[in-house]
Amino acid sequence: MFKAIIFSALTLSAATGAVSAINSRIVTDEERMARQEERQIIVSPIGGVENRFWFNYRANVNEARKELASDLRGASDTEDVREVWDEFRHELSHERTHYVREMAERGYRYGTVTVG
Repeated sequence: MFKAIIFSALTLSAATGAVSAINSRIVTDEERMARQEERQIIVSPIGGVENRFWFNYRANVNEARKELASDLRGASDTEDVREVWDEFRHELSHERTHYVREMAERGYRYGTVTVG
């Protein structure tokens, strides 16, 4: 009888922990938008030209990822998490736009093809 009570208590505790873990990992709209922006990260240099703009872009993307991880660890509530993801999305967008603009000024165009 005593073993059954302990087993029931442990099962309930594990189930409660699993539910709270799921509830604490709700994906916000800001995270969804940041993930979409993350899929647009340029993975090879525009025009095959590895110049300071390419290396700065890659370094800034990596820095934004590190900052995201650090800021998420420090977030204390849902609003903080939303702000962190929104900032990450904004940084990725800004860095990509800046890199594309700098390369366009040098005669290298960046285009995307959408098949739909």
